[in-house]
Amino acid sequence: MTFRAGPLLLSDETSTADFAARFAPSLRAGDCLLLSGPIGSGKSTFARALIRALTGNPREDVPSPTFTLVQTYPTDDVTIWHADLYRLAHPDEAAELGLEEAFETAICLVEWPDRLGALAPACALSLGFMATSEGPHLLSFEGNDTWRSRLESLLD
Repeated sequence: MTFRAGPLLLSDETSTADFAARFAPSLRAGDCLLLSGPIGSGKSTFARALIRALTGNPREDVPSPTFTLVQTYPTDDVTIWHADLYRLAHPDEAAELGLEEAFETAICLVEWPDRLGALAPACALSLGFMATSEGPHLLSFEGNDTWRSRLESLLD
């Protein structure tokens, strides 16, 4: 069964960061979030806030992995992988990054997940970001039904 929810209105960067901080405790090793949307739609803002919440360090330096492709952040319990696949031309390049193993053992945030092709985990949660002409962003969710119970209280 497929879980779909949203769109959730994120009125500004603060509301995006607040939502990411509330979402963070529901994540565990093996979770993968696929962050889709055009440039400027809030993907990186969400990812940075989520990483800061997961590391417990609100001042954590979270550079964009656009050029490094992957940044990792160890925590006491799990490693967080933040991947930006914008510059990849083929899914084989994503496989070379070690993402398949990370999908099993880490919390993975993947921007531009269309570059994964068939490597995208079936159990991933897709987050669709969209900017509006007025400034707020909209966030929608799609994944398998296991995400429903983990997100219900956040989306009420």
